[in-house]
Amino acid sequence: MPKKLVIKVTAGADAPERCSQAFTVAAVAVASGVEVSLWLTGESAWFALPGRAAEFDLPHAAPLPDLIDSILAGGGITLCTQCAARRDITEKDVLAGVRIAGAQVFVQEAMADGAQALVY
Repeated sequence: MPKKLVIKVTAGADAPERCSQAFTVAAVAVASGVEVSLWLTGESAWFALPGRAAEFDLPHAAPLPDLIDSILAGGGITLCTQCAARRDITEKDVLAGVRIAGAQVFVQEAMADGAQALVY
């Protein structure tokens, strides 16, 4: 049975290396045929908005917009409900393909048979 990788990224521009690592691991997993669910929480919530990933810059790292496109093409991206609410982000604001869901859904995904959860 193939495993599912559930990745929660809590960092954004405030911790660029940790942020980039989460998106990179998610994109590489998708490219490797792994089922991926990437969760945007905390400061990474801003990357659910159009244009915000293009503002992110980290030397020697893949461009964040490209990683997001790769993840959305073969996996899923979820924005935390509370994180979205704290930033006044609604479903009409986010990139196409990004859903908003809460902790209960994260726990269900992380606890599913064959799932591996990582937090960055």
